[in-house]
Amino acid sequence: MCKVQTLFREDFVKLITSLLTAAALFAATSAGAQTPAPAPVSPVEGTTFVHVGRLLADPATGVVQRDKTLVIEGNRIVDVRDGFVGDGRIVDLRSSFVLPGLIDSHVHLTGEQNPNSRLEGVTQSDVEQAFVGARFARRTLMAGFTTVADLGATNQTIFALRDAVRRGDVAGPRIIASGESVSVHGGHGDVNGYREDIMHLFTGESICSGADDCMRAVRLQVRSGADIIKITATGGVLSNTAAGLGQQFSDEELAAIIGAAHRMGRQVTAHAHGVDGINAFLRAGGDSIEHGTYLDDESIRLFRREGTYLVPTLLAGDFVGRIASGPNNFFTPAQTAKALEAGPKMLDMVRRAHAGGVRIAFGTDSGVSAHGDNAQEFALLVRAGMTPLETIQAATVNAAAHLRISQDAGRIATGMPADLIAVGGDPLTDVTELERVRFVMRGGVVYRAE
Repeated sequence: MCKVQTLFREDFVKLITSLLTAAALFAATSAGAQTPAPAPVSPVEGTTFVHVGRLLADPATGVVQRDKTLVIEGNRIVDVRDGFVGDGRIVDLRSSFVLPGLIDSHVHLTGEQNPNSRLEGVTQSDVEQAFVGARFARRTLMAGFTTVADLGATNQTIFALRDAVRRGDVAGPRIIASGESVSVHGGHGDVNGYREDIMHLFTGESICSGADDCMRAVRLQVRSGADIIKITATGGVLSNTAAGLGQQFSDEELAAIIGAAHRMGRQVTAHAHGVDGINAFLRAGGDSIEHGTYLDDESIRLFRREGTYLVPTLLAGDFVGRIASGPNNFFTPAQTAKALEAGPKMLDMVRRAHAGGVRIAFGTDSGVSAHGDNAQEFALLVRAGMTPLETIQAATVNAAAHLRISQDAGRIATGMPADLIAVGGDPLTDVTELERVRFVMRGGVVYRAE
């Protein structure tokens, strides 16, 4: 969807960059007690020594080391030493439990569900959404998430925000962005529930029908700057249409999308609830599934055959179920019916997938639920049968492998970016400790220190 049609692309990018910078400054001064001081925007020059009492450097091993010093120069870790050493700039985390910065594989930074969500969709400009995105990006970073995959926002808004964070103009996590979802006409991801003439104004270039048209949509997303292609393989809970949760792309369209993306060096992840859409996407060679609500034994076999990742988003299922069944339900009738149907099934889905050996990467769909609450997903994963260590692995090494950034995220090691967080207690005993992050460093910059 392109809401700003009177600006040339070059002028828009310049405008939105300046606005994002202003948004970051506003966020820094209004964050209050959550962040004691405005965050610097570039790595500190010289060497920083981080003294760590307990260190889970590589969650893949589960080994907790004690009394270590992380030596950081610029934005990188250059050494990990025994004991507390170094003179000069020292960060004292001797009483803390330190682990790699967390990764959320599914967020929507430029919005958040609320009673006015449907109105905001047609009243907010891309510029306004950029201000919103800057605020939520900072909130996500302060919650300990140093990398996210944003899977569904207007191209100009999210790509500008991604690049502003990369430059240091805005405080936020590293963003891997899909931009607009590739979706079918009338399906989840298209505009639904408004007047016919209004909907035509907001149907963008990523909406397609037919194999050739869907290849075109993928190529345009790559040209626009997408890091990853996100598609809506099935119906969705929050689309305002009674179209169900089953498969919406044809098998031919799925094959065309995946082939076009892979030929252009992009992986494809699919929003998918219904088992028909899940299995069709996996058979076509898709790279990962978001949600996976109605997966079956055949799905598990297909996941394991290719080592494909599942991103369960239990927090989104929990949130929509609570809203739809509560006294202050603000969903439409179509949304309510799907929320009550799908939300309660997601815990059991993860239980079966985990028991079946499916690889799981952490993702919340935040923007459905509140940004900054991302870590509440950990306790839900434990309720679904995962151990605390397995949930941390899902949000570090697994998510890094899923997003193909293992060389830059998921571990604390020499040569890696200095992305690390700290909590007071032991998250391997009580995973809810990750809801109380007290220290955040991203790229060698301290953004939160309590």
